[in-house]
Amino acid sequence: MTTVLLVRHGLTATTGHVLTGWTPGIPLDDRGRAQAAALAARLAPLPLSAIVSSPLERCLQTAAAIAAGREGQQITTDDRVGECHYGDWTGQPLKKLATEKLWRVVQAHPSAVTFPGPDGESMPDMQHRAVAAVRDWNARLGQDATYLICSHGDVIKAIVADSLGLHLDQCQRIQADPCSLTVIRYTPLRPFLVRMNDRGGGVDDLMPHVRGPGPGPHGAANMSSRGGLGGRPPEIATQRWGAVLAEPTT
Repeated sequence: MTTVLLVRHGLTATTGHVLTGWTPGIPLDDRGRAQAAALAARLAPLPLSAIVSSPLERCLQTAAAIAAGREGQQITTDDRVGECHYGDWTGQPLKKLATEKLWRVVQAHPSAVTFPGPDGESMPDMQHRAVAAVRDWNARLGQDATYLICSHGDVIKAIVADSLGLHLDQCQRIQADPCSLTVIRYTPLRPFLVRMNDRGGGVDDLMPHVRGPGPGPHGAANMSSRGGLGGRPPEIATQRWGAVLAEPTT
C-alpha cells in the first residue's frame, strides 16, 4: 500500500483575513515557520520517498522545513496540488466575500461552484486534478512508498472526501488546519484514512514495518479547526482560512 502524508502549509499573515489564492509572495509568518519546524521534527524519523509541493511560496517554505536535515531530499512542485483558482475572489477580504451569494453555495454545495472571473476554477475541477495528482504519484512511487504532499486546505479536504467516497458537497465537514497532518493509505481494495487534521501525534505507526491494512488504533481525527473554504463565519477565522473562508485554505 502507498502511504500519502498530506500537509497543509503553515500560517501566513493573511490566513483567516484575506483569500490569497494564487497571489505570489505570501510567505509563512513567524508562527508558520515555527509550525513547520515543529512538524519537521515530528516527521524526522519517518523516511519519505518523495516530497511534492504546491508551487506557492507558503507551501514551498513548509516543505523546505521538512526536507531540511534529510540529506539529498528534493522537493518536486506539482501545479495539480496548488490552491484552487478563486478568480475574482482572489485577494479579497473574507468579511467582504461572506456577503456574496456565492458564499452560501460554497458552504452548502461546493460541487456547484465555479469561482467568478476568467481565471475562476470550479471546485469539482480542483478536486479532479488534485486526486489525479495523488493517483499519479502513487503509481510513480509504488506500493511500498511513503511520501508527502504539501498543499492547501480546500485541496486537502477534496482529496480526503474522495478517499472516503464522499460527495464533494460533504467536504466542508472536513478540517485541515495550518500545518496539520492528514494520512491516507491507498490499497488495491480502497483508500484508508489513517489520520485527519493531526497536529501533534507521533509517527511510530507510519513507519515502513507497519503493514496493517486499515487505520487501526492510531488514527487521529483532531477536529478543533477547519481548513479551506468551509465552516464558520470569517470573524471567527483568526488562524485558518479554512472555515470556508472561515478559515481560508490559502
